Amino acid sequence: MFPRIHTLSASIELLSTWQKIALSVMVCSLSATLMDPLIGHLDLANIVMLFLLVVLFVSVTLGRVGAIVAAVVSVLLFDVLFVPPRFSLTVDNSQYLVTFAVMLITGLISGQMSAGLKDKERQALQREIRTRALYETASKLAGAIAVSQVKEICEIFFQQELAVSAAILISEDGMIDFDLPNNQAPFPLERHLVDNAIRSGKTINNEAIASTRYASIYVPLKASAAIRGVLALSQYGRAAQLNDDDLSLAQTLGAVLAITIERLHYVEVASQADLDRVSERLRATILSALSHDLKTPLTVIMGLAESLGRGNTSIAEPILSVSRDIYVNALRLKTMVNNLLDIVRLEQGRMALGLEWHSLEEVVGAGIQYLGQSLTANHTVRVHIAPDFPLLEMDAILMERVFSNLLENAAKFSPMGSAIMIEASVQDGCVKITISDQGPGFLPADRDTAFERYNRGALAHMQEGLGMGLSICQMIIKAHGGDIHLGNRPEGGACVQVVLKLGHAPQVLQES
Repeated sequence: MFPRIHTLSASIELLSTWQKIALSVMVCSLSATLMDPLIGHLDLANIVMLFLLVVLFVSVTLGRVGAIVAAVVSVLLFDVLFVPPRFSLTVDNSQYLVTFAVMLITGLISGQMSAGLKDKERQALQREIRTRALYETASKLAGAIAVSQVKEICEIFFQQELAVSAAILISEDGMIDFDLPNNQAPFPLERHLVDNAIRSGKTINNEAIASTRYASIYVPLKASAAIRGVLALSQYGRAAQLNDDDLSLAQTLGAVLAITIERLHYVEVASQADLDRVSERLRATILSALSHDLKTPLTVIMGLAESLGRGNTSIAEPILSVSRDIYVNALRLKTMVNNLLDIVRLEQGRMALGLEWHSLEEVVGAGIQYLGQSLTANHTVRVHIAPDFPLLEMDAILMERVFSNLLENAAKFSPMGSAIMIEASVQDGCVKITISDQGPGFLPADRDTAFERYNRGALAHMQEGLGMGLSICQMIIKAHGGDIHLGNRPEGGACVQVVLKLGHAPQVLQES
């Protein structure tokens, strides 16, 4: 039933004004012919009511034009066919003039009111159709998995509902790169209007260029976190410009588009995070297995190289020199392996801190002893730690790794025979340990990236390594609740400062 009513209404809307006038005259004439046999059976007042009913029907069916014509024609027909003398416009009783006036006024008012209701019904029906189309489009956008799908759905909606061309421009960090393939529109764009829409966050409607091929409407796609892009609309070829209701519809769909694009952005971020996490887990597993497999043969190589140079005077000096080189390089490789294992354990949270109170001098000494001749053969290490320096709560093995890495870095980049200084002091309730050398120091370009994994800096060509030492040092010190800073000495050379919490060390009873 309802589809038939909608079809009839749509057919009537297609009629021209003259066709509506002709239909109104025909309906009123047919109604008067049908009412003619009622003369003598019904009072004229009741016949007037029937004519008013006809006017109401015509106004509901044909609108304002039909209502006006029906009101005028009904008065004329009532006067000519029903009021004595019949078939004449002459009126014997002047009281009928009042009837004519009331009938005409009542017909016009009721017709206008009925036509107004019909217009509101038409507008409501149009809004219902658009709302249904918007709902269906939103459902499609909810299932979209790519920005290309979103653009296709958007273009179809605006072409069907508003008869305009649409394009979506995706922004990154508040800027739109017009050279990207995804940001190409099928019509020319006013780029400064696009930028203004993003900066202001408001819809821009340039009516001056609405009749050209250029996009004249730019709707910012505002999501919860940021403006995700701009919806550009071109009205070229459209009979009339978009009205306020049309712009409201475009803005509503723009809000849905913004939410959809933001959802796809977060889905992409989450997918990349999952991929990175899986890759990192696989990398950690490979590194852990490889490191464990390398530790045993490295220990054997170091032991054999060290045994060659102990107490055996029958071996020639060249062979002893080679054995020392083997030991030094094996030690360096073992340090790299240990660093790999430490990074894997720290990242996976499998390395628990064994916090105990230790002497800083002993821990630093252990780090120096670990490096052995690879450090002391070519450099002088000067340690300035007061004998009464307080004990520190730390994991001695991990902190030994920190100092050995820092000392090894200092030895790599310092000239042969130069001195490496280690100083410790208590300042502002913290312990500050400084390792400085006489090398080239840290370049400004390396300050911000020195702690990144596998970053060897601009001076990487000077020495071998994996670029993990500082990264591991930072992770271990952060785990202790401390911090590490990089700098350069005024007189030249690098300066690394380790800051640790002082804490409240237990009292050690002196033997009497």
